[in-house]
Amino acid sequence: MKKIIAFTFCAFASAAAFATLPPLSPEAQEAANLAKAKAAYGDKVGAYQLCQAQNRVADRFRASGTPAPGACTAPPPFVAPVAAAAVPAAAPAAK
Repeated sequence: MKKIIAFTFCAFASAAAFATLPPLSPEAQEAANLAKAKAAYGDKVGAYQLCQAQNRVADRFRASGTPAPGACTAPPPFVAPVAAAAVPAAAPAAK
């Protein structure tokens, strides 16, 4: 019973700690977006390599007269996401 109470207390305490975290700075947000884009691109490359491997195996065991497996489409080169339009600080108006 004590373990259940302790677990429940820790769960609520950690939820409260995460709820009070400050928002990310613009630089940290851009870094997070870049990491997310790189991970998504890595998934695309992995899917392409898997498709190639599956086609090699299918070619090895394919009976004559059957159609070849579908072609794999290579992902385009990685392009970093464009940062949000950084609005430069407005110059003070001349009097």
